Amino acid sequence: MDANVKSNNGDARWVDRVGLLRAVEEHFGPYAHSSIHGVSHWKVVEKNALEIAAFSGADILVVTLFAWFHDSCRVNDHTDDGHGNRAAEYAMTQRGVLFQLDDHCFELLLEALRDHTNGKVSIEATIGTCWDADRLDLTRVGEFLKPKFMSTAKGKELAFSLSL
Repeated sequence: MDANVKSNNGDARWVDRVGLLRAVEEHFGPYAHSSIHGVSHWKVVEKNALEIAAFSGADILVVTLFAWFHDSCRVNDHTDDGHGNRAAEYAMTQRGVLFQLDDHCFELLLEALRDHTNGKVSIEATIGTCWDADRLDLTRVGEFLKPKFMSTAKGKELAFSLSL
């Protein structure tokens, strides 16, 4: 997804995908490939997000960035209430370095990162897609999927089909 893409309002949007993946893995630390919240989870969240976005109309670049940033600032694999806020702060330091979003899309990313563990649902397509994509991978930690906690119609459909 290395690209220079023009958004509807003319702002340049881009991501240095290779640089982003390398930087986020390094930022996470030596357990990036063994943690239940590391690289393998981020890849699943990205896959889920892109599948849901095809139906929800979510911003593809935002959901991709969410997938890679959302758990990148965890300090452990257990309870870590501040990791969403830290991920948002980390994303702020990388805007213009590893990716570029217009202000509106950047605010969507920050909200999705900050609140992804708060159990909320969202009617905003991009934020809802981010949260659904993450929640669809809860089975990796022994959680049952609950369609009522999904924000998008596709997220609810996938949660239902995966919980059978």
